[in-house]
Amino acid sequence: MYNYYGDSMDYNNQLANYMDYIKIERQLSNNTCDGYKRDLIDFFSYVKKEYIYIDKDDIINYIQYLAKNNNPRTVNRHIVSIKNYFKFMQKINKIKINPCEDITGLKTPKNIPHVLSEDDINKLLDIKLNTAYDYRNKAMLELMYSSGLRVSELLTLQVNDIDFDLNIVRCFGKGRKERIVPLSDMALTYLYDYIYVYRNTLIKQKSNNILFLNSRGNKLSRQGFFKMLKLLALEKGIKKDISPHTIRHSFATHLINNGADLRSVQTMLGHENIQTTQIYTHVSNNYIKENYETSHPRSKK
Repeated sequence: MYNYYGDSMDYNNQLANYMDYIKIERQLSNNTCDGYKRDLIDFFSYVKKEYIYIDKDDIINYIQYLAKNNNPRTVNRHIVSIKNYFKFMQKINKIKINPCEDITGLKTPKNIPHVLSEDDINKLLDIKLNTAYDYRNKAMLELMYSSGLRVSELLTLQVNDIDFDLNIVRCFGKGRKERIVPLSDMALTYLYDYIYVYRNTLIKQKSNNILFLNSRGNKLSRQGFFKMLKLLALEKGIKKDISPHTIRHSFATHLINNGADLRSVQTMLGHENIQTTQIYTHVSNNYIKENYETSHPRSKK
């Protein structure tokens, strides 16, 4: 028996309705919305059915098809996209039964995040300050290492999101959830110099309140930040694989290495589930073990 609940609408119209819902009501980022849309288009292209005729077997077959050529994390991302879509269809009474009700994700290996040592972080942040771009880069990296912000959060900051009186940064994370994170005196010093001395030279007579600007006076892009970070790491002789998220991982790991409370780190990172934050305790334990093995006179046989 088909999962039918009255007259169906064209699939494209329903997909458009769903995209409006996640953009407007759930306030998901453009990148997340685009990812959901791509996953759903791929799914419906595979099953070649209207949504009201799709059952659990169709979804299981699609998962098996994906699993042949993709890693478990990619497959699980598609599963989440499909489950959320059908949950919405059920919510607006377009289907009676959610065909994804009992579908679970694939088991994934726990990847230990890449982190930089405190020495490497110090090297990375030791930027010669000659130009406005140097001051911008210094302020960005000091802020990122001081707060653990995601690169998407960093690059959407407004000037007034930095509070010099309270020593905090205000940002909006996943799902547009507001988060307040304390900042170090070092980060605030370089942010003050950038904002009140050097940022004005980057505005290019444009009116915007974005904190970190590119050479055209617009918001710095993720690609621009990534390129800057790679070049800086190369210049400093840091050979480890590095990405914007490496700074966030290093922030959390170094806090825990130095005795920070796990719940506090969870709050600063904006993790909903503390299990997500607990991965950094594993990184920290590995770090301690490596230090022991290289430092203790009787650690080696």
